[in-house]
Amino acid sequence: MVPTFLEATAVRAVDSHTYSANFKSEWCVGSVPHGGVVTSIFLRVAATHFRTTLAAQNQPHTVSLHIEFLRRTQEGSATLVVRDVKLGRQTSTIHITLSQEGREEVVGYLTHSNMATETGLSLKTLWSLYPSSPLRPTSFPALLESGKEVSWVEQTNKPFAKFRKVSNRVRTFLPRNGQVAPGLIDQWIRLESGERFTNESLGFVADHFPSIVDSLWRREERGGRPPAFWYPTVVLNLDVKKALPPEGVEWLFSRVRAKCIKNGRMDLEVVIMDETGEVVALSHHVVLMVSAERNMAGRRTVEPKI
Repeated sequence: MVPTFLEATAVRAVDSHTYSANFKSEWCVGSVPHGGVVTSIFLRVAATHFRTTLAAQNQPHTVSLHIEFLRRTQEGSATLVVRDVKLGRQTSTIHITLSQEGREEVVGYLTHSNMATETGLSLKTLWSLYPSSPLRPTSFPALLESGKEVSWVEQTNKPFAKFRKVSNRVRTFLPRNGQVAPGLIDQWIRLESGERFTNESLGFVADHFPSIVDSLWRREERGGRPPAFWYPTVVLNLDVKKALPPEGVEWLFSRVRAKCIKNGRMDLEVVIMDETGEVVALSHHVVLMVSAERNMAGRRTVEPKI
């Protein structure tokens, strides 16, 4: 049976500052756990740590995250070690290191606060999605059950689905009349299992979307289907603006945009919104574009120096 998202991102406390996780094959791209799954595991470790070891801080919500993917991860067990960097009255920051087989593979800083008790100046800006999007479907049940929603249609032909196994875990709905601009993806997503998105899911949502490179390849009429690329994340930042309800939400919208794709490296800007059109989180990535063979290649071993 395919593990649910909750099962795929589950963490277990080993001691007050050490946690374990287990990466599942069904939530991988090739042989490598999906970067969004890794990010959500970091969020779950932080949530658990602030609920237990740092409960006295009363800061349950991640408000910012910065992760560096040093090396590729792999299926199987992982150990995450937390260091309490700064404990403050308004915000606290922790550092997390993820290791497998003695290798430090992913490191990150996460800052926590309590969104329910935050106070301070709030102002309305003039920002909106540009170009504009059809945004909210007229009926989510119709979208899900019949596929006859006027503005959105489900993506059923997912490129390289056997390689990008994680794409089968999500139902993705795209603008029926095509994206509103090149280098841009608008989507509504829902977990295939029917699970609801919580704030710990935002790491996954920020990193799951159809390939911008695939769409631009077709637009430039390069001929044929684009090759199977692997897009390893180098850096992922997350700025959380809103606490989702404890029971979670069924649907989230995201807009993903690349500004410059050059020499096998690209930026990604992600805006995540809820059904009301309110911004839930913002994310920025640095991503590499390499052949799929790199994903499946054996690890290089370095001989010790004499």
